[in-house]
Amino acid sequence: QVQLVESGGGLVQPGGSLRLSCVVSGTNFNNYDVAWHRQAPGKQRELVAIITSSGNVNYADSVKGRFTISRDNAKNKVYLQMNSLIPADTAMYYCFGWGKWGQGTQVTVSS
Repeated sequence: QVQLVESGGGLVQPGGSLRLSCVVSGTNFNNYDVAWHRQAPGKQRELVAIITSSGNVNYADSVKGRFTISRDNAKNKVYLQMNSLIPADTAMYYCFGWGKWGQGTQVTVSS
């Protein structure tokens, strides 16, 4: 059974950085695309970044130049490096792949 588990969220001041991790189990990790989504209170869930099995990446316009998605196939992990965080980045962040969602990790950007 495929499982995705996120970690790395927390409270950070504007301008700060966080690195989120998503560890995947129960599948052949190398062959699939993985994405990060986020959902702020009262808003729809939105795609933040995606990385394909071959390492191609794409980002939402709102995070381009600030966020970087990467994967480590040897560790079955996907990362989201978030720099220059702003209050609008506050949301629950979810990892998605194989039709499954993780439980999410909360990111709060506030002074």
